[in-house]
Amino acid sequence: MKKIEPITNFDATFDRGDVFSDQCPSREVLRHVTGRWGMLVFFALRDGESHRFSELRRTIKGVSEKMLAQTLQQLEGDGFINRVVFPVVPPHVEYQLTPLGVEFAERVIDLIGWLEDNLVTIMDQRQQA
Repeated sequence: MKKIEPITNFDATFDRGDVFSDQCPSREVLRHVTGRWGMLVFFALRDGESHRFSELRRTIKGVSEKMLAQTLQQLEGDGFINRVVFPVVPPHVEYQLTPLGVEFAERVIDLIGWLEDNLVTIMDQRQQA
């Protein structure tokens, strides 16, 4: 198995990560995209349109303002989301998936679709456990 050294600068390049290594930067990205709110942000932005923060917060019921802001910031930092600030008063900010974000969102849509298609079976298994 290829050993991945920790990133010490942003010029480091990788052919592929090693998600099992505790030193692999893919772990942090994985945490961002598969976290409770990250997956829902991808799903909420799946239509390709721009959405305002307040609209995303209304769509993703139960997320706090702080957690949504943190999630959006992380996903923007990873290159999955574009944040567009319009020069108006009061400030107007919109979020949209980047091409990389669209590619990942397609996988999220498939996963959520599978989960919802199999929810009855999963709930039955919970009852039997």
